[in-house]
Amino acid sequence: MADRVYSVSEFNKIVKNVLEENPTLQEFFLKGELSGVNYYRSGHLYFTLKDSKCQVKCAAFSYKYKKIPEDLKEGDSVKIFGDVGFYENRGDFQVLVRYIEKDDDIGELYKKLEEVKKDFERKGYFSPLYKKQLPKYPQKIGVVTSLNGAALHDIINTTRKRMKNVDIYVYPAKVQGPGSADEIVKGIETLDKIEDIDLIIAGRGGGSIEDLWAFNEEKVALAFFNCKKPIISAVGHEIDFLLSDLTADVRAATPTQSIEIAIPVRKDIDEMLENKKKYINSLVKNKIEKERKKIETLENSYVLKNFTRVVDSYRDIIVSKEKDIYRAFKIYLERKEQQLSLKTEKIINLNPLSTLSRGYSITKKENRILKTTSSLKIGDKIITNLHDGTVISIVEEIK
Repeated sequence: MADRVYSVSEFNKIVKNVLEENPTLQEFFLKGELSGVNYYRSGHLYFTLKDSKCQVKCAAFSYKYKKIPEDLKEGDSVKIFGDVGFYENRGDFQVLVRYIEKDDDIGELYKKLEEVKKDFERKGYFSPLYKKQLPKYPQKIGVVTSLNGAALHDIINTTRKRMKNVDIYVYPAKVQGPGSADEIVKGIETLDKIEDIDLIIAGRGGGSIEDLWAFNEEKVALAFFNCKKPIISAVGHEIDFLLSDLTADVRAATPTQSIEIAIPVRKDIDEMLENKKKYINSLVKNKIEKERKKIETLENSYVLKNFTRVVDSYRDIIVSKEKDIYRAFKIYLERKEQQLSLKTEKIINLNPLSTLSRGYSITKKENRILKTTSSLKIGDKIITNLHDGTVISIVEEIK
């Protein structure tokens, strides 16, 4: 067989003819789920149609004239009618869409995702109460991402620009395709066990929703939620929130932004410290100046200038007060001495011994003082107390 050598243009022309002249590839229906939907101002619509295993590019030119819905979005399940087309200049194969009919408002993947979101929200997994604060000045960060992706390169470069002395621990993981969810979960759990790490960033660069879908997986979102260290979801997309964005402590729109959120700029810190230093110096200087003026005021005050005279005047007052206190105390003592003398004299007069010394006596019967003869009878023993002794008697006669 003779060698066939085509130019690229010739080859693409042949492919175009084969595809577009094949009747089985013209006027057919195709069913699947929308992804990467883009409406352009030119009036053209581009999207990808996919199922669980494969995908195909599609284009609807002048879609408004074909009465194609203008509210198509990611995840919509549709049935399209069209033909195979081949764009020679770029060698692109695509389906040229004539008509689109919605099968569902939401695709199977999105249905399942919405169910998981509702379950997580009911359990409180999205609540701010569970969001951990990022460390203010992290020294060591862990990163779960692909070694070959631009995300890691952006993270390292941005970190070095902002703070050179931050250490980066990298767990290389698949971030799209079969098995990627398990690797992301394993990476988060592994870095979470390293005590020195201050925070974790898990993510990847941008891509289609299929490329990013691992971060919509339930197991991945739970790994973000259960991480004991502060964790940032850093997936390169702006339009919508992935499930990991909702369960992470912080969501970053891109891997680069995650570093901008987590790590301060060294220059800014230095400027802040310098400003605080100036502020403190200003406070100290103002305080010293204020106290100096107080001292000057005191030095020029009347009290300090006439201190001796003031002390002398207070000394005279103290001496005068001392004399007044002495006189008052003397009068008080004399009054108390008089009161004591009167009470002593009264006590002496009330003393029974004093009565006896004047010739009186006291007679008792069984230790009771006798006041009348009615309490006596012949033969009773009585005791009489005199000034100088006691007389014991027996009653012989009562008159």
